[in-house]
Amino acid sequence: MSEPERIQKVLAAAGVASRRAVEEMVAEGRITVNGQPARLGQRVDPDHDAVEVDGVPVGLRTDLVYYLLNKPSGVVTTASDPQGRPTVVDMVPEEPRVFPVGRLDADSEGLLLLTNDGGLTHRLTHPSFGVPKEYLAHVEGRPSRGALRKLRDGVELEDGAAKAVAVSLPEPSVIRIVVHEGRNRLVRRMCEAVGHPVIRLVRTRIGPLADRKLPPGQWRVLKLSEVRELERQGIELTGN
Repeated sequence: MSEPERIQKVLAAAGVASRRAVEEMVAEGRITVNGQPARLGQRVDPDHDAVEVDGVPVGLRTDLVYYLLNKPSGVVTTASDPQGRPTVVDMVPEEPRVFPVGRLDADSEGLLLLTNDGGLTHRLTHPSFGVPKEYLAHVEGRPSRGALRKLRDGVELEDGAAKAVAVSLPEPSVIRIVVHEGRNRLVRRMCEAVGHPVIRLVRTRIGPLADRKLPPGQWRVLKLSEVRELERQGIELTGN
């Protein structure tokens, strides 16, 4: 159990800003504690008090961890698998116990966030928010401008229409596609709907998170600045 500490010390430790900057933010009314304007010198309990900066919840608990994993193909996005296949949880430290945020199919690759921050997980995965996710889809054939236009305008799937936020063709048989939704195998089904089945699918970005230098099968701890960007993203976006 943590002990209540002055709000400027707690927020500085959380990477929000320096203590002096936090004091200025409190004076400007930009920080709330449990829905009420914070006071200079106010003590907060990281385990129980809800603190927001400019309307964005800030995780204060010291036991929260955030891992960015570059998932290889063949690994399932679950905490355990009855078939005995390797899981993404097997690839990061055992303690504290973490869970994947959203999912990637077993045959898909790329970036996946794992954390024990339930509040952030909810904001990043709930249907009321639309966190953009970018993929590189290596497909059969060479998509035409018309095919890309269909992806952008929307295609009909068995569970409803779906469209990309952005689409481009960096290589003749590679589609860069950004979607807000999180339906099962969505990008694969969209590409197949325009006549270009996916051969290989790699997720390259989750909201503001991207890391071209992270090798497949490796993970790293998120920087505090990246966590704050995720928290802002989970509040500002609506609609993935």
